[in-house]
Amino acid sequence: MSTDDVSESERWLVAHTRARAEKQLVKWAVREGFAMELPQYRTTHRYRGKTVDFTKPLFPGYVFFRETGSVASKIAQSRHVARILVPPDPMEFDRQLREILAAVEAGLDVRPASNVVEGSRVAITDGPLRGMEGRVEKRDGPFDVILRLDFIGQAAAVRVPASEVERIDG
Repeated sequence: MSTDDVSESERWLVAHTRARAEKQLVKWAVREGFAMELPQYRTTHRYRGKTVDFTKPLFPGYVFFRETGSVASKIAQSRHVARILVPPDPMEFDRQLREILAAVEAGLDVRPASNVVEGSRVAITDGPLRGMEGRVEKRDGPFDVILRLDFIGQAAAVRVPASEVERIDG
């Protein structure tokens, strides 16, 4: 379906979920017969010598529903939904979401884009530097950040995967 095919009566609604309730909302939606999408990506964690694969929501806190008629009030009644959002530009939203879904379905390595930008203060959340804090010196591609870690009035730069840092300032 092209974006030209998005009609007034069939558009996307965005359910902003309660904390970590995306998959529960999807189960509820399937039982209720609602058309929805929860784009996910695969991630691997190592725990005490074991490697475990997970699927995580690409957009934590959001599930996308295809609106047919007036389903917003029914979806909002789910105990997993905090609120319903309506995209201000339905055509553009439809195009963007379809592109992301196509990339996921094609098996591409789609990951959440980090809000870690140059100058951000961050904490390292994983790896050998876990617990350290630094400032993002620069982004190097979509996955790596160069951190400036200040030690005794001097600085050292280290390359850390974006998945291992968390922004700690606004």
